Amino acid sequence: MFKRILLAYDGSDAGQKALLDCRELAQWGGSEVVLVAVMPSTMSFVGLEGGVYDVELEERERHKFDAVLRDGLRRLETAGFSARGDVVMGEAVEEITRQARKVEADLIVVGHKHLDSWAARWWRGSISGALIEHAPCSVLVVILP
Repeated sequence: MFKRILLAYDGSDAGQKALLDCRELAQWGGSEVVLVAVMPSTMSFVGLEGGVYDVELEERERHKFDAVLRDGLRRLETAGFSARGDVVMGEAVEEITRQARKVEADLIVVGHKHLDSWAARWWRGSISGALIEHAPCSVLVVILP
């Protein structure tokens, strides 16, 4: 079945549901679980000339994403799984696919919450939809109603 499952974990309600489903899949197939938390770049762009890099903002964001990752790993450990994970920085789809290749994942699991308005869907885009197009392996999208 699946030897190695990569879970893109962000601590959201959809991410928590994906973690539960991932746990069940891993238990059923005896899979290794690897978590990845993707931290967006903290570079702020100011016009065409360049950007501003805020070290303090990056440090705060890094602490936040480290805590999210530790929470996911703790939840898996409590359920009897040994898992590992990393916090990476960059664009979500690119970093998730990069991590999937790096750990040789057979399956990527990602949570998804339907957005109510067309404007919210357009503005935010669909990470799960884009991930399906770029992933090097199967993708399971766990829907949170």
